[in-house]
Amino acid sequence: MKLDDPNAYITATEFDVMERCLPLEDATVLELGCGRARITRLIAERYRPAAIIATEVDRIQHEKNLLIDDLPTVRFVYGGAEEIALPDASIDIVIMLKSLHHVPVELMDQALAEIQRVLKPGGIAYISEPVYAGDFNEIMKLFNDEQVVRQAAFAAICRAVGAGLFIDSDQIFFNAPGRYRDFADFDEQMLQVTHTQHNIDAALRRQIEAAFNRHMGDDGARFLRPSRVDLLRKP
Repeated sequence: MKLDDPNAYITATEFDVMERCLPLEDATVLELGCGRARITRLIAERYRPAAIIATEVDRIQHEKNLLIDDLPTVRFVYGGAEEIALPDASIDIVIMLKSLHHVPVELMDQALAEIQRVLKPGGIAYISEPVYAGDFNEIMKLFNDEQVVRQAAFAAICRAVGAGLFIDSDQIFFNAPGRYRDFADFDEQMLQVTHTQHNIDAALRRQIEAAFNRHMGDDGARFLRPSRVDLLRKP
């Protein structure tokens, strides 16, 4: 298993990779850290799994998710990966999209043990994490440097595989294309979030805006955001 592999990248969206890897139709899916439920909706509408349990630890976002009333197979639940309120061996697929590194470091091992517990034998854990590289990361680390927690998340995955909780089925490295119309769009999506307090003062904000604007073109700012998927299977 590798934290990064610069020679292995494909250009793909997160959903492209999920389509390639996951047998979603008729599955019981647990999405840990569903955020604004964008991928939740895509899965529910395009692949019609039997059920999706979508959890979120950001109380403000969770309350917004509860207002979604057009996804009858989705149940939104407040809670974190380290304590999953589901029975043993009840889930076919667990999905974590850029969320394992948000689990407190001291609880990452517990979170992976919980994922293993709720998965059925042969069930799949799809854990997607951002790779600490690239132009987009250079902007993000000005106000939210995640190098340590991303390394900790990968180390926890390696420990879980080493302990026999999971079989390492595959690793996929991909560059996901992303576009922001302008800095205001980036600000709304990346700075004005409710799950993290960034404490950005006026001087730092100017620095972030200047770094972002160096990538602006006629149709906005475009980035390739490197990510790694660890595809794990419960024995």
